[in-house]
Amino acid sequence: MSHRGRLPDWAVARGRGLNDFPRLLPGRTALVVIDMQLAFIGEGEVFGNAHARDIIAPVNELAQAARAAGCPVIWTRQTVSDEPPLAMPAWQYDLNNPHVACAVAALRAGTDAYGLHPAMDVAPSDRVIDKYRYGALMCPAQALPRTLTELGAEMLVLAGTLTNVCVESTARDANMAGWRVIVAEGACAAVTDAEHEAALLNLRLNFADVKDATELAGMFGEISAF
Repeated sequence: MSHRGRLPDWAVARGRGLNDFPRLLPGRTALVVIDMQLAFIGEGEVFGNAHARDIIAPVNELAQAARAAGCPVIWTRQTVSDEPPLAMPAWQYDLNNPHVACAVAALRAGTDAYGLHPAMDVAPSDRVIDKYRYGALMCPAQALPRTLTELGAEMLVLAGTLTNVCVESTARDANMAGWRVIVAEGACAAVTDAEHEAALLNLRLNFADVKDATELAGMFGEISAF
């Protein structure tokens, strides 16, 4: 079942003063899809949940619309490494906790769960990058900011999971680093409605525009090709 609810009108009105993007920037917009991996989507996987499975189709629709408009599509994969500086601080992952140990094992490069879900529409022209922090722009590998700079992107459309963790972290950092950010409501998912709605509320108030995924697909159709 899809996440319930919409943003309240007062939040949209207040947030409009900081982030209001009625049009995508031709030639300067990229779609960044966060962590649509088997670990976060698949039934029985360590972070798998039904809400994430619900957004497979909307995410794919956005990817197809972005490509049709000539916009780059970038997919991230949350990745665990033991090698500095990519490794997380030791205190952050208590491997004595069975759930934590299972999560760390699932998100190591090369495991089945680490890979993008097979239902995702990933084209040969898309970029797939690994990230080693929740926020893709804070990742010490710096793959996303390098890619965005190479592509000349000034506006980011964000989709994926989890809304309140990696999507929100990436949106906040992108806003602070100077990118225009739009979050695709309806193409993001969290474990619960409460977490999803709280993240979108705070993002709309302070860090990003939030638009319906179907509306965004139409906006991609309105812009000129790169």
